[in-house]
Amino acid sequence: MAADRWDGPAFRARVDEVLRGFVGAEADQLAAIDPALDPVAGQLKAAVARGKRLRAAFCYWGWRAAGQPDSAAMVRAAASMELVHAAAVVHDDLIDDSPLRHGRPTVHVALRSAVAHRPGAAQAAQALGMLVGDLLMSLAGQLFATSGLPAAYLARARPLWGTLARELIAGECLEILQTAGVPDLPASLKVIRYKTAKYTVEQPLLIGGVLAGAGDRLCGGYSSYGVPLGEAFQLRDDLLGLFGDERVTGKAGGDDVRGHRPTALLAETWRLAGPAERERLRALLGRPDPDGEGLRAVRDLMGRLEAPDRIEAMITERVDEALAALDGLRLPTPADDTLRALAHSATVRPY
Repeated sequence: MAADRWDGPAFRARVDEVLRGFVGAEADQLAAIDPALDPVAGQLKAAVARGKRLRAAFCYWGWRAAGQPDSAAMVRAAASMELVHAAAVVHDDLIDDSPLRHGRPTVHVALRSAVAHRPGAAQAAQALGMLVGDLLMSLAGQLFATSGLPAAYLARARPLWGTLARELIAGECLEILQTAGVPDLPASLKVIRYKTAKYTVEQPLLIGGVLAGAGDRLCGGYSSYGVPLGEAFQLRDDLLGLFGDERVTGKAGGDDVRGHRPTALLAETWRLAGPAERERLRALLGRPDPDGEGLRAVRDLMGRLEAPDRIEAMITERVDEALAALDGLRLPTPADDTLRALAHSATVRPY
């Protein structure tokens, strides 16, 4: 990646190299404690083996947009955002009991083979998955602290880690608390904002900016760009989760319906539905659906009510809001161009 030109594949390669080396070494040290830990160490490595590396990119460009140069140490610091994401994914899949991620068994499902010989194997595998997620979050802080950036830079960004963790956990808790409740759009959008939007875009940008010494005006602009863009990212994810091709998305379709989760898509469907349609929807949500007939019925109902179109409009509104925030910041051209390109990458994804 040239210093002033965004090259997505080259940046991902740099982040991947950091993660492979750091997590690989940590996983090997874990496995060295006892051979029985080999499957756990393997899943630790697998958890960071792939990804779009958007969170690392936002952190890195939060640094660059504040006037700092390219830096290998900053790439290591930015890569820590991917460990936060990996931890969140492992925990989220565990909470939702999701079977697939990127077309492969999720961590807690993959670990069932390690405990298949014992009673309560599924519960034991879930416990192992939880511990993998916990270790990934711990490693995120370790990678950040040992990135090689000056101690004074790291110190001024450290408080943001507490905010990131608090808001991420708040969003996850809110989703659990609101699951199977009456669908409500403001409540669903709050879950999106805290569970995903902030740690995906806003907080990485702010951490990169504060590391670089960004002032209040620039940090305020990062938030004005990051929150709506992060919401658009998750709204797109919700659409993909129900209407996407599993072969493309790599996720089990319909998990949100089977789990009766508080998505904005469901809330909009509920708002648009009449009494009979709400009764039908209530009967379809949160139930086993081995033949997929209920899922098809939910998709048909949503399509008839044009709820997906409304979510598409919400995505467009938020992307426009994010790009308008960039207009007011007057960033250096490379940073401005990159943040616009990242807005597209985050919200325009194949079905």
